[in-house]
Amino acid sequence: MAVTNPAGFWRRLLANLLDAIVIGIPISIIGYLITGSAGENWFTNLVELLYALIVPAVWYGYTVGKRMIGIRIAKVNGGKVGIGTMFLRLFVGGLVYVITLGIGLIVSAIMVAAREDKRSIHDFIAGTYVTTEKPTV
Repeated sequence: MAVTNPAGFWRRLLANLLDAIVIGIPISIIGYLITGSAGENWFTNLVELLYALIVPAVWYGYTVGKRMIGIRIAKVNGGKVGIGTMFLRLFVGGLVYVITLGIGLIVSAIMVAAREDKRSIHDFIAGTYVTTEKPTV
């Protein structure tokens, strides 16, 4: 299956910012109330991790921010995005970005801006892309 209607850099960035505002801030406040720590705490980290892994897997590739913008994560082969796919995208992709000291992240941003299919390094690792197409349910 070919990559169709890929979402570009600015839409992806806006979706991430919306997720940070709509989901991240409330989770951080609840985490502070539970742990008493305003900085990094186990509760906030755990809930944000579970959100990023599980929500796209059960909601056809959407997160709240992506849904608001009208984009979603899809598998290149047409399969359903699952927990394993999201693990590859988040952890393995994130590991590449850490190992390269952020250079991989910069390269990914350039790839999304410049490539016709708008795929980044973590998209290639997980076999995914971000699209504006609605899922076939």
